[in-house]
Amino acid sequence: MPRSAVAIALPRPEFEAVREHLVEAGYEAILVRSDLELEMLLRDRDDVNVAVFDGEYDFDGTLEMYGRLHEGGRNIPALLLMPPRSLGRMGLGGSGAVKDEYFTRPYSPESLRWRIEAMLIRVENVPAEAGAGPVIDADMREPVVEPPAEGEPAERKRGKIIIVFNPKGGVGKTTISINLGAALQLRKDQRVLLVDCDTVTGHVAQSLGMESPRTLARAWREAARTGAEETIDQIAALHSSGMSVLALASSPLHTEVLEPARVTNLIIGARDLYDWVVLDMHPDYGPLNQALFKQADRILVPVTPDVPCIRAAVQFREVAVELNIRDRLTVVINRSNSGVAASDVQRVVAVTALARIRSAGMLFVRASDEGKSAVERFPESRVVGDIETLAERLMTGAESGEDSSAGFPSRERIRGTFRGLFDRLTAQVS
Repeated sequence: MPRSAVAIALPRPEFEAVREHLVEAGYEAILVRSDLELEMLLRDRDDVNVAVFDGEYDFDGTLEMYGRLHEGGRNIPALLLMPPRSLGRMGLGGSGAVKDEYFTRPYSPESLRWRIEAMLIRVENVPAEAGAGPVIDADMREPVVEPPAEGEPAERKRGKIIIVFNPKGGVGKTTISINLGAALQLRKDQRVLLVDCDTVTGHVAQSLGMESPRTLARAWREAARTGAEETIDQIAALHSSGMSVLALASSPLHTEVLEPARVTNLIIGARDLYDWVVLDMHPDYGPLNQALFKQADRILVPVTPDVPCIRAAVQFREVAVELNIRDRLTVVINRSNSGVAASDVQRVVAVTALARIRSAGMLFVRASDEGKSAVERFPESRVVGDIETLAERLMTGAESGEDSSAGFPSRERIRGTFRGLFDRLTAQVS
């Protein structure tokens, strides 16, 4: 199938920089300077499947060009450069399932290429029977890729974004994030980027013995002064496990540069460089977290067998329905050797449990004291086996981890205190 063309209305220096990256990806970039030029281009060619407009410097002109994308039965998605305060003046979204998107300055041409390419891949893989216009499932995150021709190298499969989140703190998010990443890297021979997205209480780097690593906020502030934009693998630090580790910021007071759309673009781009991008999140529902939720392939919700934690997980399930990400949620039962069955947690939270991780607090503490993951320090421990099982199920796309794994309590041992606990939970949160 012929590759798509992209209509771009950006200042010429920016156009040339973006064009270079798009040509490298096999797409044609065409400069347009007015709505009339765009209309002539769309009349002459039917392979223009995405448009990029500059609504920051010429918002009224952008409105005119945006209208051209939807005239005469067209439905071409747009990627718009505009300040967030202007978004209310335009109804973004389009009428098809490949939605309009926006980005803000400063941006890197490379990150913009990733955004455009993702939109084009969705358009190009629309089934023929879907009807006229570029229509595709808006939630599709794994495009259909045609096999390479004989003798051509196979394209690298895009990585997965895994979020570890519960709106309650102290449930083991960081411990699971660190050791899941280490298990994928060391046990499954995967390339992993571990990102500490908690700019308030995050401690991924400290738990891995990495003193004062360079943060994303620092790198972007330096880039603003020097004009030298770096890729995410250049900014991230390498840990002894082989994982790349990146903290967004070292202080919650200096995060103004971490604009949610810009951070999200960077994370999306990391999928082309890593097999797995594991995000350890701050327990909130702020703009950054919401933006990242929408890009996740899986959202792991650590749940410990206590009332506040399970109530928080139920709250998140309800929020996830409103955010249209409910299908990406899966529970990881942490400290599971307390006599609580996975089926009881699933019944109360109403989210499938993918895996269970037993209590092993001192092992994690001892590993952290040495700047290592438990996967490195205690590779033969049973808790590391639990984490490896979680990694395996993520890799195989398992939808349920409910089983009778050896070493976990039987259902007969659930009676008594914890039976009463879950009876109370059902009454409180159902």
